[in-house]
Amino acid sequence: MIRTPVRDKAKQFSKLLKKEQPDYNYLREVFRHIRKEMNIKIDSGRQPQKLPYVPTEEEIDKYYKAVWKSRNMNYVVIVKTFLYTGVRVSELINIKLSDIDLDNCQIRITKGKGKKDRVVPFPKVFMEVLAVHMDGAKKKKATYLFESVRKKPYSDRGIRKIMQKYTEEAGIEHSISPHKLRHFLFTWLKRKGVDDALIQPYSGHQQRSSLEVYSKLSLSDCQEEYEKQIKNFPV
Repeated sequence: MIRTPVRDKAKQFSKLLKKEQPDYNYLREVFRHIRKEMNIKIDSGRQPQKLPYVPTEEEIDKYYKAVWKSRNMNYVVIVKTFLYTGVRVSELINIKLSDIDLDNCQIRITKGKGKKDRVVPFPKVFMEVLAVHMDGAKKKKATYLFESVRKKPYSDRGIRKIMQKYTEEAGIEHSISPHKLRHFLFTWLKRKGVDDALIQPYSGHQQRSSLEVYSKLSLSDCQEEYEKQIKNFPV
């Protein structure tokens, strides 16, 4: 296909439109309608988004066993919190003891992504382990759920180093990061048939237009479905 050089084509349009003395807005609308008439889509220039890697159940099993073998219960609780709640690492390190409601199996996430607050569940099978961990933290007069020996909350970098250490010990090819545990939980729930509208309140993702009508789903309805499915969780 032979096309007229762009500059020459521009001169042709200029001769056609010059008599009408068009301004910028007029020209913009003219070319918008030309694109519409010719069904020409705007090229955003964005590369197709790659799907994130989601660990397999076998990899999660190997990873958790490596953490468990260390007998470091602090790290065990960290990994289980990631797996059961799907919180981001920036959210986990800011969880305070006062944010946890053991009776209702819920954790309040304050100023998560987008500076929004939300509540995430954890299964009843995790209640006792978490309660023991919290009791030990309270005896040390801790403020945060996870604190270092210096009585400071863990850093984002510190958590990632811990995660990488057990990836290596488990002999897993793909690095198990906090975000991959998050992807694993939500993918696992989806495979079990849990509706997006029930997952969204916990994930902290921005609403999709198709789910806006469900944005006011009650937390109790969401948690009932979560508790029903989490009984079969691999960890």
